Amino acid sequence: MEIVHDIDGLRRYMIDAVQVSGDSPVLLDSFLEDAIEVDVDALSDGDDVFVAGIMQHIEEAGIHSGDSACSLPPYSLSAEIITELRRQTKLLAESLNVIGLMNVQYAVKGDDIYLIEVNPRASRTVPFVAKATGVPVAKIAARVMTGEKLASFDLPAVDTVNDHIAVKEAVFPFARFPGVDIILGPEMKSTGEVMGIDTDFERAFAKSQLGAGNRLPSGGTAFISVKERDKGAAAVLAKRLSGLGFALMATGGTQKFLADQGLDVARVNKVQEGAPHCVEAIGGGAVQLVINTTEGAQAIADSYTIRRSALVNNIPHYTTMTGAAAVVGAIEAIANGSLEVTPLQAYFDDEF
Repeated sequence: MEIVHDIDGLRRYMIDAVQVSGDSPVLLDSFLEDAIEVDVDALSDGDDVFVAGIMQHIEEAGIHSGDSACSLPPYSLSAEIITELRRQTKLLAESLNVIGLMNVQYAVKGDDIYLIEVNPRASRTVPFVAKATGVPVAKIAARVMTGEKLASFDLPAVDTVNDHIAVKEAVFPFARFPGVDIILGPEMKSTGEVMGIDTDFERAFAKSQLGAGNRLPSGGTAFISVKERDKGAAAVLAKRLSGLGFALMATGGTQKFLADQGLDVARVNKVQEGAPHCVEAIGGGAVQLVINTTEGAQAIADSYTIRRSALVNNIPHYTTMTGAAAVVGAIEAIANGSLEVTPLQAYFDDEF
C-alpha cells in the first residue's frame, strides 16, 4: 500500500504493484487529505448494541491505524459528530447481524463522515478500550457469543470514561534497524503500544510520550521544516513554542514564512544546500525538538537524513502537524505543573 502524489509516482507504483499482485486487481482510491480518522469498538448481542469506545486518531487519516496515537474519548470532535458516529455504528452492527465484537474505522472531514471499513471481530484497540474505560470488553464479548445478553452486564447507557482521557501511543523499533525511514504512512511499522491517562488530553498525551520513550524538552531550540500547506499551522505552533522560551530554527521557505509572521527564527541550510546544515545542527546537540512534514517522493527522500538524525540522537520528532500540535500542548501542560502518578483503578467507580 502506498500514497502517491503525482503521475510519475503512480506509474512507478503500478509497475511494482503488478509485479506483486500478479493476476489480482490493483485497487486505486482517491486520498482524503486532512481528515480525522476515528476507530470505534462496539459489542452486539443481535438485539442491543453497546458502543464500547470512540477513539480519535491524533495523526490524520492516511497513517496506519496501528501507528497513530489516539484519544478516548475524542479530544476535538463535536458532540454532534460523536452522536452520529455512535448512531451509524449501531446501525452497522444491526444490519450485519454481529454477535460479539465489531470494529469500525471512519474518516471525518468537516461535517462529513466517511466509512473506511467495518470488521465483525476484535481489533488491536480492544485492550486499550478495556483499560481506558474499565469495561472488560473481550470478556463480555466472549460471553455474548455464547448466548448471554448485553442487558445482563449493567453496562453504561453510553460510552464514558469517568471524567478522564486516555491516550494510546505506538512504540516503534526504528532505533534497532539502521536505514529504516521513520516517516509514517499507510503501512504499519509499530511493534507495541503504551497508554497515558489523566484528567485532560494534554497531560494524558504527555504521559503517553514518556511511556513510549520520548522525553519532551522543557526548553532549547525547536527545528521546524514543513511542507507548503502546513506553514500556517506551523506558525501557530512556533508562536506557542516561542512563548514557552524555545528558540526557533527553520530551513529557507519555512524560516521566511515564520519571520513574516513576526517570529524570531534562525535560518539553517537544507542538507543539499551545504554546511552548516540542519542535520549537523541536530546531530551536534543544537536542537531539542524536530517538527518536519513533507510530501512527494523527492521531498521525502531529501528529508530522510533529518528524521534519521533526530532518531539516532534521541530527539523527539513529529512528522505530522496534528502530532506536533499535541506535543506542544503537552509541553505547555508540563510547564504549568508536574505530572501526577495515579493508580489506574482510581479512575473507575464501577467494577464488572
